Amino acid sequence: MEQRHLGHTGLRVSRIGLGTLTWGRDTDEHDAAEQLKVFWEAGGTLIDTADVYGDGEAEYVLGKLMDGFVPRRDLVISTKAGSVPDPDRRFDTSRGHLLAALDASLARLGTDHVDLWHIHAYDPATPLEETLQALDLAVSSGRARYAGVSNFCGWQLAKAATWQLAAPGVRTRIASTQMEYSLLQRGVEREVLPAARDLGVGLLPSSPLGRGVLTGKYRKATPVGSRGASEHLAPFVAPYLDEAANGIVDAVRTAADGLATTPLHVALAWVRDRPGVAAPIVGARTAQQLTEALSVEALSLPDEICRALDDVSAPVHRYPDHDWSTL
Repeated sequence: MEQRHLGHTGLRVSRIGLGTLTWGRDTDEHDAAEQLKVFWEAGGTLIDTADVYGDGEAEYVLGKLMDGFVPRRDLVISTKAGSVPDPDRRFDTSRGHLLAALDASLARLGTDHVDLWHIHAYDPATPLEETLQALDLAVSSGRARYAGVSNFCGWQLAKAATWQLAAPGVRTRIASTQMEYSLLQRGVEREVLPAARDLGVGLLPSSPLGRGVLTGKYRKATPVGSRGASEHLAPFVAPYLDEAANGIVDAVRTAADGLATTPLHVALAWVRDRPGVAAPIVGARTAQQLTEALSVEALSLPDEICRALDDVSAPVHRYPDHDWSTL
């Protein structure tokens, strides 16, 4: 698999990443092991997880699989911290919480460092400089090699990167931002993606298949065993099961038919090759599904197909994104 630099850093990652959202809950250790083996044998390196996935079980399963199954040195491990199971406070990016969460992640993963550590979301209750100081401490202590953010809007990302550049003694720079990005969700193109490209921050798209909807499997019904049929993930899929999404899914299917490939490949290749994207993160229920996704490696979409998909999925961005005098 092709390797790409993550933003303006020396860290190289496979241009498709493996997500572990369901590991330890809907995906047991045996199935996770099969997925990891398929991914590794295909040349994949970037594994994405978080301390809240499966209430920590995803990290624990990954840690067990790195213990003799797949060499730790062959993987780029990315995890996240900052989400909390508290009905009164969804996020906590205070220094104390973040550093304790990182130590707990390292214990579950069975490693002395992660290659990439993300803040899971912006926390309005914590001063941003406190959060960024925690990132700097994690990197300077060797517990994380690189740091990033997740679910930061454009101004939040720009503010964070600017503070890091201006703060005396701070050496850590944001290497990546993880955001949902697909043909069904192009909101990042408004501010986040331009900011990331200008700042040299690599974009790691999550849900690049539109939460599975772009594969076309939900077009007529919800398949048994799918995420849409899962007690935990059905609400996650539901927002994309509307008529607007159906039109985009139909366009993807038409493109796939014309290219003699699958809707999955078309949707994944589209987001993988967008400017500024380092590696979309793919989550699979089975090793067979993952194998199908990874076989996109040889596909590059023709320009006319990309333009057609751009047009049919174009988000409405008016003022101030376009010249006000033309509106």
